[in-house]
Amino acid sequence: MTLRRRFVLTFVAFALALTVAGGLLAWTFTRAQVERELDEKLLAVAGITADVGGMEGLAVGLTPGMEQTQAYQLLAQRLRLMTRYVAAAYLIRRDLRVLVSTAPTDSLPIGAPLYVLGSHREAIDRAWETGSATSDLFDVDGRLYKYGFVRLGDPAVAEPSLMIAAQIPANYQAALVRLRRTLILGSIGAALLAVLLAGLLSTRVTSPLDRLSHAALRIQRGRMEDPIPTEGTDEIGRLSRAMERMRVGLIDQRRQLELMVAQVAHEIRNPLGGMELLAAVAADSDDPTERRRIISRIRGEVQALNTIITEFLAYARPADAEPRLHDVRDPVADAAEIVQAEMGPKGREIRVEVADEPLRVRADPDQVKRLVLNLIRNGAQAGRTVWVRGRREDGDV
Repeated sequence: MTLRRRFVLTFVAFALALTVAGGLLAWTFTRAQVERELDEKLLAVAGITADVGGMEGLAVGLTPGMEQTQAYQLLAQRLRLMTRYVAAAYLIRRDLRVLVSTAPTDSLPIGAPLYVLGSHREAIDRAWETGSATSDLFDVDGRLYKYGFVRLGDPAVAEPSLMIAAQIPANYQAALVRLRRTLILGSIGAALLAVLLAGLLSTRVTSPLDRLSHAALRIQRGRMEDPIPTEGTDEIGRLSRAMERMRVGLIDQRRQLELMVAQVAHEIRNPLGGMELLAAVAADSDDPTERRRIISRIRGEVQALNTIITEFLAYARPADAEPRLHDVRDPVADAAEIVQAEMGPKGREIRVEVADEPLRVRADPDQVKRLVLNLIRNGAQAGRTVWVRGRREDGDV
């Protein structure tokens, strides 16, 4: 999976999670708040009716068949006043039998059992104990309702025996459905916006990386002429500047390698040219002594050629270093002594001037010796006197 795709998926997933979580939290809080307000409204309506005095006195003595009495009609009138706010209202006894209701008299006469309240026994018991309670939501023909129960009477005076039950439609569900639809559409919109923003942001991040990747491929293929463009001042910009320094360093390294190869070729060509001339002279000479002398010189050129190749291989494949603390004057003196023995018969002179106190460094003594040996030999080939000086300056040797 590409970096761009991972960036987009991560950004969209985060935006969706945040939007959905916020939507669910808002929907849950709104639903709980609306349901709480509905409960308060339901209990307030039933409570106002219950607070109207005289209801218990009017209900005392009501028995089946007294639906046409003045007391019954007065109680029914008070309950019907509630229908502006509720769907139905009942005055019930502890045995869940109805005394008065907003329903037609022939459908719910005095003493008729109200079976629909049987599933709300827990809320009714709580209302008998605390004075008021509401039921859970329930469904009637596809619509949601709640019951509110308010006890009549003062338990401190006498045990209450009557209760008002009011049924109210939960019309807020339609508003919650609209809210849920709005939240879903908002989540979809947020996801689309997140995709757009993630695409723009990922393009700003990945486009410079793509350009740097193409530049790296050009360098890999040896096309190092074009400079790497600077990509701003952020982390990608620092990466581009580091790659540009790498490109410049590779160009310098390649130039140094070309120069070294040219120098090695020149050093090899000189002995080969001398060997070719000596071989031609030996071929034309009939004097055995002269031929032996020429062959001896050819062998010397071969040894010089072998020395050049050995030094080149040592440079191309350096041995593993074993650095340790030692006095650098010792390998320098050994190298000078070897070159003096080699070049002394040819009139060369090696002079070593080093400090009297030890010059301790942490390095591989053998590699130090080979390094100084090559330097002195090159100097001896170019001049008659080679000076080798060693001293300590500012903590360095």
